[in-house]
Amino acid sequence: MPPPEPRRWRRRAGWALLVSPVVAAAVVAVLVVAVPFPAALLATHTVESRRVVDRHGQLLREALSDAEGRGVWRGLDAISPWVPAAFVAIEDHRFYDHVGVDPRGIARAVRDNLAAGGVVAGGSTLTQQVVKLIMRPPRTLWGKAGEALWALRLERALDKAGIVEQYVNRAPFGHNTGGIEAAARLYLDKSARALSLAEAALLCGIPKAPSLNNPWSHPARAEARRVAVLDRMRATGAITAAQHAEAVAERVRIAPRRARFEAPHFVDHVLRTLPEGTAGEVQTTLDGPLQREVERLAAEVVRSLADEGVGQAAVVVLDNASGEVRAWVGSVDYDDPREGQVDMVVGRRQPGSTLKPFVYGLGLERGFTAADRLPDLPLWFPTGLGDYRPRNYDRRFHGWVSLRSALANSYNVPAVWMAQKVGPADLLRRLHALGFLSLDRRVDHYGLGLALGNGEVQLIELANAYRALANHGRYTPARWRDDMPRGPGAQVMPGDVARLLTDILSDPIARIPAFGRHNALTLPFPAAAKTGTSTDFTDNWTAGYTPEVTVAVWVGNFDGRPMEGVSGVTGAGRLWHRVMRAAVGHGRPRAFDTSGLVRVELCADTGEVMGPGCAHAVGELFREARAPRAAVERAPSGLRVQFPRNGDVFQLGADTPERYARLRLRVDGDEGARLAWALDDAAPVVTDEPGLWWHATPGRHRLRVWAEGRPAQAVEAVFSVVD
Repeated sequence: MPPPEPRRWRRRAGWALLVSPVVAAAVVAVLVVAVPFPAALLATHTVESRRVVDRHGQLLREALSDAEGRGVWRGLDAISPWVPAAFVAIEDHRFYDHVGVDPRGIARAVRDNLAAGGVVAGGSTLTQQVVKLIMRPPRTLWGKAGEALWALRLERALDKAGIVEQYVNRAPFGHNTGGIEAAARLYLDKSARALSLAEAALLCGIPKAPSLNNPWSHPARAEARRVAVLDRMRATGAITAAQHAEAVAERVRIAPRRARFEAPHFVDHVLRTLPEGTAGEVQTTLDGPLQREVERLAAEVVRSLADEGVGQAAVVVLDNASGEVRAWVGSVDYDDPREGQVDMVVGRRQPGSTLKPFVYGLGLERGFTAADRLPDLPLWFPTGLGDYRPRNYDRRFHGWVSLRSALANSYNVPAVWMAQKVGPADLLRRLHALGFLSLDRRVDHYGLGLALGNGEVQLIELANAYRALANHGRYTPARWRDDMPRGPGAQVMPGDVARLLTDILSDPIARIPAFGRHNALTLPFPAAAKTGTSTDFTDNWTAGYTPEVTVAVWVGNFDGRPMEGVSGVTGAGRLWHRVMRAAVGHGRPRAFDTSGLVRVELCADTGEVMGPGCAHAVGELFREARAPRAAVERAPSGLRVQFPRNGDVFQLGADTPERYARLRLRVDGDEGARLAWALDDAAPVVTDEPGLWWHATPGRHRLRVWAEGRPAQAVEAVFSVVD
């Protein structure tokens, strides 16, 4: 007979073995009941993706709304019934027989892992996989235990259909796509409701290994996985033998990879600028067919310029009336792993001469006319870093040229001279008013070089500033989404000044000296345009417009390599020409508005109003308030010195050719009178014309002019000539 103590110990041990499982089960039950599954984590409104569409409603991209890989949410009634059937068959065929955790599946996983000597199977149910997608538990033993516990709670929170709905809308499908609806649109270009059995099997085979099983990355593997899903559905009785055979034989048509990833730089910009929390459909202003044509043209032109060292291009097309972006190309190949995702529509580069119209616009506002003669001479401009000596693109000087000719031919010296007249600070303020917010340095950083584009700007800024010219000087922000406000904008420059600039920029005759008669800026319809090239030939621009659309183009290299012999007209101008024709389409643009302007016949030799002693006449447009009085039949209002202006300073270099070392002094306001000209202490010179050539000499000079025999006081101007 055994002693009492051992018997008592065995009796206690037996009771412990009997009670422990019951206690453990009770603890688990309390934990499951006491801590419900958080309802907020199951809410469907937090998992809506963003579907970016063009102006015609065509999908550009399906974009996820957060970092968890979630897509468009669809209830089971909006999904093909083959989807839940396929998922249950391939992921958890005992799904409807367990309570969230499958003991058989766990035992099988333990057996397989022991046999393999490592983790090769997890034994997770479909419910546990939903927990993984929602809660992201750690891949540890305790994480697995917690996953099982939360799966039990999930089974209490939702019925089986609700759990399936959670899974099909959260499952990852590769290429940053989550949910069956997003996957169906991405890979098959159709809705999840319309999926056939074969298509459902293809998609439901992806989430097990999204990067390996999707049909874009590994089509053969995706096809083998599709057949495996169908085989499993047949084995579990989810489909009949006939349905299995028909689905296996069906050829699933995969959508082209880029078919639903269009206008990539544009869509990236749209997504970056969306208000926080935006979901659902995002209606943009992009014209899909035009976008595809512009992408094709950009790639084609860059290929044609490869031998000249051109590797990239960017284009933006704006609708003038609304400011809507109709096309946006940031580079010629978005998929280029080295530089394709650089977006030069919003990148910053030096715009060269494309800023000159805004320099001359300020000059026109302040009394200059398109007929005024400006100096294209060897001039020096003092700066804090020494003398600034601008040079023209052709390395030549052209003497005294009209403002129209200076702008149309893009001469540098007159532009810098005009920038000095209007002041760099006022020029920078004007550019800011036109939307060039990229010019964020102090004015002394740019100086007079701002007239030649020494500051870095964005292509979209340049396009919208030219659109302001097309809209008669009124600036409004560009728009790329339908929900962006349409503000009233601001009248940045007088309408007649903008219309006069447009007339100059659209004048094919005026630009012949620099560009020739036949060039890329000439189109079979009215179009205004301006080219620009940075000083180191890394950036090449053309911007221009019709009354309806504005097109701006950049070509060059992202890495700063200079181009070889490519000018604005032969590089960016070539692409601009083709894109403008595509943007206009088959219609013919209206003629430009010239209201508020009057045409005056001038003497080609002197730039004065046409008179009996002139052999050759040329027409010129003037702002009505600035037109020569005889042309608009107004009574003379007295003399006024037109050139030089009071306070003007002229620079005369030692190497200035003799024929350029002279000024034409001019007055207006008292037509028909004989004029007496007195310069400094010299004897007066009497002329019948309102102009007088004078050989310039260094010093400070005082010019006095009066009408001979008229009871009027003399007018005067004080100016200087410096060495």
